[in-house]
Amino acid sequence: MSRIIVDVHALQTVPPSNLNRDDTGSPKTALYGGVPRARVSSQAWKRATREHFNRTLDASQLGVRTKRVAELLAERIERLEPSLEGAPEALTLAAETLKAATGSKIEVPKRKADAAKKSGEKEPAPEASYLMFLSTRQLDRLAEIAVEGAKDISAFFKDKENKARAREAADTRHSVDIALFGRMVADSADINVDAAAQVAHAISVHQVETESDYFTAVDDRNSDAEPGAGMIGTIDFNSSTLYRYAALDVNLLAANLGKGLREDEPAAAPVQRAVEAFLDGFVASLPTGKINTFGNHTLPEAVIVKIRSSRPISYVGAFENPVGSNGAGHVRGACEQLAAHATEIERAYGDTSTSAWVLRLGTSTEPLAALGSEVSSLSQLVDTVGQAVAERLERQ
Repeated sequence: MSRIIVDVHALQTVPPSNLNRDDTGSPKTALYGGVPRARVSSQAWKRATREHFNRTLDASQLGVRTKRVAELLAERIERLEPSLEGAPEALTLAAETLKAATGSKIEVPKRKADAAKKSGEKEPAPEASYLMFLSTRQLDRLAEIAVEGAKDISAFFKDKENKARAREAADTRHSVDIALFGRMVADSADINVDAAAQVAHAISVHQVETESDYFTAVDDRNSDAEPGAGMIGTIDFNSSTLYRYAALDVNLLAANLGKGLREDEPAAAPVQRAVEAFLDGFVASLPTGKINTFGNHTLPEAVIVKIRSSRPISYVGAFENPVGSNGAGHVRGACEQLAAHATEIERAYGDTSTSAWVLRLGTSTEPLAALGSEVSSLSQLVDTVGQAVAERLERQ
């Protein structure tokens, strides 16, 4: 069976900014083609994409990633069984249910327990030792199971069938973000979820130099007799035209999502919604590092989407030779190099069943026009690709 792979390529210019900092506070960089490039990590853009989902998807289709998962589950248990509201038993039920479902220890962190004991406060809620990613529907089902065994939760989960039900609840009905970006459960590898979406580190198409902004802040209460700044400092930044790339394995996405949310909708409908949400979120999102300082709110100058039946293909090789500006900016040069490289890649390795669409802004992106059918807006691109994916799925 042929695969369905969605490749997303974007060129985006970002003015002075610090989207993604390293441990020293400087913008992240990478050496590529023998010169330093601006870099935005895949984790930063995946986080921004997940945040964007809150605008386009219902909360029931999303998950929550947190160490404080016992509190999250306890809130649902209390809603199902109001007699447990505010009682410590709700947290105990949550912790035992999560342990049965995931194999993870859910306990009060020693540091927090010691601090609470010293201050005389009540014992804090138990936590997971790492971020746990569960969908809204998984949490709802686990709450139902916990309430069912509320009389004696330890004895309840000694029954192998009940424990298996809890594990099944944690490993089915995945949310869109879990299905896309995957999940690792350190204590139970069998309920890990392989990511259907791969996001590359964005890099600049040209060489960059990190600069420093020296700033001062004035104390509003200083008098004329107290001249000088109340605070001084520096912020590192750079500016760049970024090449961004992501690949989506639609078949794996469909397997992760499982059956649809409703019996009355086509089997491909949940997958189509997820593909559309990912495409819209990846293209339109922006990491928010130092966003209040620099106000670097931009969108891509050009987006190319290809549907393939073989394997993902990045066009980053177009920029192994850095783009020169010659005082005319980097966008047009990037488009020319990208168009030439993409044409050569498709000629040499082309997938005969590909479909491609291009969204571009202005005359500087004209070289990309030949790479696919032009669309006039992001919404049209999202709808067109989503429909094409659904049709291919139905034919498989």
